[in-house]
Amino acid sequence: MLKLYQYKQGYRYNSDTIFLYNFITQFDLKGSVLDVGCGCGVLGLLLKRDFNKIALTQIDIQERNIALTQRNAEANKLKTLTLHDDFLTHDFSEKFDCIISNPPFYNRGALKSEDPSLYLSRHSDALDFERFAIKAYRLLKHRGSFLFCYDAKQIDLLMSKLVAAKFKINHLQFVHVRANKEAGLVMVHARRDSKSLCKTLPPIILYEGDSLRDEIKNFYIKADTDSEDI
Repeated sequence: MLKLYQYKQGYRYNSDTIFLYNFITQFDLKGSVLDVGCGCGVLGLLLKRDFNKIALTQIDIQERNIALTQRNAEANKLKTLTLHDDFLTHDFSEKFDCIISNPPFYNRGALKSEDPSLYLSRHSDALDFERFAIKAYRLLKHRGSFLFCYDAKQIDLLMSKLVAAKFKINHLQFVHVRANKEAGLVMVHARRDSKSLCKTLPPIILYEGDSLRDEIKNFYIKADTDSEDI
């Protein structure tokens, strides 16, 4: 079980992170992994637990989040290098085999939170996707992977910006609340220097009627997290 401390006030990880974690585990993580906008550290630490040989680095623009990530890493006896800085301006000393992120993606038309911490964690103008993709490409090694989730309604923006940044989209998977509802979330696996065609994986459907589907329950069982407020 992964023990996680979270602040009572501010951004708290949600089901998007669990779905992204499950998506990423389909791929064989190796080498160096950078977790961008790590929050309390949940995504990177789950993957470090499952792929213990990866060298994990986690970066967040908020000092309070880095402090929480360090506490959670220590509580679970997991090794990670934490960086308190802006990903877009940080001068990294190495390149990575994989970059992962559950980035802020509420668009500019969405209601802004008055809480500065929530604003940085939720809204796309706190981490411009075009600049994010360009820097991610530069920081990846040959055939390195960029794995993230985003608002499915902005798929046109994602595709155009990823292609402009020279990424090749290898896998897409959409998340729907119900089978007859439009997708709310998309998970993306893009790669540098890849020639593979894009595969659209079977969609994730959360509910059948009023009941959470067994497949989704198994995602949470697999993640096996226990959260405590501080």
